[in-house]
Amino acid sequence: MTEALTIRSLTTTTELEEVRALESRVWGKEEATPVHQTLTAVKNGGLVLGAFLNEKLIGFQYSFPGFDGTCVYLCSHILAVDPAYRSMGIGAKLKHAQRQESKKIGYSYISWTYDPLESANGYLNIGKLGAVCSTYIENCYGDMNDPLNADLPSDRFVVEWASSEDTKRAQLLYTPDQIMDASLIQWTLTNEGFPSVTDIDEKLLDHDVVSVAIPSAFQQMKEASPSLALDWRMRTRHVFQTCFAKGFEVTDFMKYPESSAPVHFYILTKKEVQK
Repeated sequence: MTEALTIRSLTTTTELEEVRALESRVWGKEEATPVHQTLTAVKNGGLVLGAFLNEKLIGFQYSFPGFDGTCVYLCSHILAVDPAYRSMGIGAKLKHAQRQESKKIGYSYISWTYDPLESANGYLNIGKLGAVCSTYIENCYGDMNDPLNADLPSDRFVVEWASSEDTKRAQLLYTPDQIMDASLIQWTLTNEGFPSVTDIDEKLLDHDVVSVAIPSAFQQMKEASPSLALDWRMRTRHVFQTCFAKGFEVTDFMKYPESSAPVHFYILTKKEVQK
């Protein structure tokens, strides 16, 4: 099915209207980015990529220039895939195309935010793409009313992804047992089958490698038990902020192959000290 998939830059108002329509279906019409904004971005160093299957737009990625006080980078703002075409690897294909285009334009790295409790995004951004993170923002976008974000603080990871594949950090391999032993968060299962935090073992912060468990099905948890979802938000907020303050960086993601696994894990390693 993916043989007919093509990805290309979008620059015309007609193409960007298609993007806005798709964004409306995914995030809601009120949240959709106006065409005048995406058009202005692509005319001034930004990028909108569209993924087409048999000439039908099924996914897109929108980014614009950012500045960190030292250098200009590409700020990746929105990636969306039509719900009918998910689990086809479209998101990863869009990100790799974005990386190639950003390198051509001259950006040294790409940065974006995402909810650290969304395991599918963690697996893509950290586990598959190899982005890294050492910045956590509380309630980054304030109150959000779309179905994915409503009723919880909009906490976000800020990740960085080098434009050059040659600079990708080598990923270390760990067994599931090693990751379980290194888990800062301990949990038990509720009667509904959701994980619930029972303890945080901060003594493990003396190690060079730690792991942080997150729910494997956060949206289902939020729908079934909003209070449990909020507890995970606040507990993981504390853990990640503590880890980052002590010099850790998120460098990998371990997703259990069993679809019924209650948690997946972020892997954090101590940053290398520059001499």
